[in-house]
Amino acid sequence: MVAFTLVAGWSLIALRTAAQEGELLRSGYLPLSLALRDAVADQDAWNTQLNHVTTAANPADKRVWFDAALAAGRPRTFAKLRAAIHRAFQGGERDPSAELARELTQETADILELGSADGQSVAQLFEALARGDAKLAEQRRAELVTRGARIKGRLGQLEQRVQARVDALAGAAQRREAHAFRLLVALLMVTSLVALGSALRVRRVLAPLARVTARARAVARGELEVQPVLETADELGELAATFERMVAAIAAANEQLLAADRLATIGKMAAHVTHEIRNPLSSIALNVEMLEEELAESPERSEARALLQAIQHEIERLTALSEQYLSMARQQPPNLQEEDLAEVVREACDFMRLELKRHDVRLSLEVEPDLPLVALDEAQLRQVCFNLLRNARESMPEGGLIEVSVRRRGAAELVVCIADEGVGFDAQDASQLFEPFFTTKGQGTGLGLAISRQVLEAHGGGIECHARTPRGTEFCLSLPITAAGARPRAVTRGSDRPHLASGGGQTT
Repeated sequence: MVAFTLVAGWSLIALRTAAQEGELLRSGYLPLSLALRDAVADQDAWNTQLNHVTTAANPADKRVWFDAALAAGRPRTFAKLRAAIHRAFQGGERDPSAELARELTQETADILELGSADGQSVAQLFEALARGDAKLAEQRRAELVTRGARIKGRLGQLEQRVQARVDALAGAAQRREAHAFRLLVALLMVTSLVALGSALRVRRVLAPLARVTARARAVARGELEVQPVLETADELGELAATFERMVAAIAAANEQLLAADRLATIGKMAAHVTHEIRNPLSSIALNVEMLEEELAESPERSEARALLQAIQHEIERLTALSEQYLSMARQQPPNLQEEDLAEVVREACDFMRLELKRHDVRLSLEVEPDLPLVALDEAQLRQVCFNLLRNARESMPEGGLIEVSVRRRGAAELVVCIADEGVGFDAQDASQLFEPFFTTKGQGTGLGLAISRQVLEAHGGGIECHARTPRGTEFCLSLPITAAGARPRAVTRGSDRPHLASGGGQTT
């Protein structure tokens, strides 16, 4: 485009210059050349008449011709010459040919001045002829012939200068034409190279588009596995990366929908089954209690009482299981209120302290100072903390240390981390830890972590699980900081009661 612009601009200027010079040749130099040629022709005729004036049979007739030439012919010729010079060089002082115009005008005036003496010489010539003075007449004719030759020579020089100027303009036009031809040929070559390079570039740039199109068709068929991103530093690379992020988002959304559908189906089934089981369990439990009361009066029935206690224990376990199923089936939307997350976690740790101590488990709580408020459902979040603390305790049957921390992560969320020294989990089980009914324990329903994740996602947060080195597991709960809760409270709820730790870490 730059080459085309330069060549086109130069061509426009060259065409304008050629048009101006063509007009100058047509209306300026051509009339000037004709006027100079007429002046030379008139001077030739003058000189020819002088050659025969002394031998003429009737000199009076010749004198009439010379007087007419001096009175009208020569002034008209030089007037035409001056007018032609003016038309040829009418650009004024800024015209590059203004100097030539001045020289031609001055030369014309000088020639006219030179010929001004011809009138007196012609009169003396014909007077000498009338008196018969041949010698004087020959002298005056010689003077006129000499002066006429000089005038003709100077007019011839003027004509040559004008012709040289015309030749120069024609040569410049030819050179411009040749130069324009070379520029057009070069522009054609440059355009061809640019077109070829552009075609190759476009082909190379658009080649990955076929892969993106094939990938889009595969995604449309349901293949939602994220593929390696097309590594190109252009718009197609950005499009491919964005497309793969979209595929990952769709896959995650599908997984969430699948999990939600699974939980909804399980919840409906659990609600129906639990409803059908709870009434018989209640009846069985009541009859077992009545039977225990009757057997309590018979000391010899100790074995029967032990069997009844075992039945009662299993009934209680089934009742607890049914309550857990119902808690998942009837999971209510959280009643979000701005609360002090650290205080909620502290109360949960206080509640679990005695149970943990009975199993020789120590608890360490570390709270970062000046934490902001978060929007949460206190009951649901406390239940999540209970589940995770019990899981940590059950993973350490021989006792150990549970480390709990509450801190800020970035500017947008708070994190509660519960870490244990238990047996941990296998890498192959990591992707299934939060699936309903999946458990690595010998007992349990496998619903605790699934319900915990459901609660955290309903709060707008999340839950993560990491393996610790050399052993153990760490669960991290994240909750978003509300805009209104960005300022920390000066006094926390329940701060007047004893607690495990405030600010630093304290082991109990």
